[in-house]
Amino acid sequence: MIQASQISKTYGKTTVLNIESLEIPKGQSFGLVGNNGAGKTTFFNLLLDLINPTSGQITNNKVQVNKSEDWKPFTAAFIDESFLIGYLTPEEYFYFIGELRGMNKADIDSFLKQFEEIFNDEIIGKKKYLRDLSKGNQKKAGIVAALIGNPEVIILDEPFANLDPTTQIRLKQLLKTLTENNSATVLISSHDLGHVTEVCERIVVLDKGEVVNDIKTSEETLKELEAYFSA
Repeated sequence: MIQASQISKTYGKTTVLNIESLEIPKGQSFGLVGNNGAGKTTFFNLLLDLINPTSGQITNNKVQVNKSEDWKPFTAAFIDESFLIGYLTPEEYFYFIGELRGMNKADIDSFLKQFEEIFNDEIIGKKKYLRDLSKGNQKKAGIVAALIGNPEVIILDEPFANLDPTTQIRLKQLLKTLTENNSATVLISSHDLGHVTEVCERIVVLDKGEVVNDIKTSEETLKELEAYFSA
């Protein structure tokens, strides 16, 4: 589904990402972990064509992302609050995203009902702009918006940050459901080793922009990751 080949990103004399080869198959729940500056967000930004690679290429379903926009209709992401439109209410934002993906207001209203527990009566119907919501509620809105239209590829950067424990649990359950029967390919970056181990069937460790470990998740994975990062 997603292939990175000889991909690198350099700023001046500093190389922040250098991946020789990385393949993420369709339907996989994929986790990316690493310390600050490891290159996680850089990789996602390259995958979303938000920045240009210094060398190499990334393809999404055989589409080179920086050469064509044909990957956009089946790909969704929430990286940070900059993905939101702050002067819209959550409802207006959901309707806007839905319209882009061929859904009408009735479709969106029906879609949103499944997230009532996650919204916890704090987002819909409050007549607040997105910019005025708490960081946690902005994240909830951004993640739910990324799921509109049943995208084939979903990219989430630090999805558990700023969320309360109850929402974290519900989000983990939701993310697991998305990859059942290979219905979606989900890419997650996180500093929380416990959460990413629970959700992802495969975890790649980045260090200073390079892949240093590629793990198929098992009962021992969390201990393995903790041992690596505590060394």
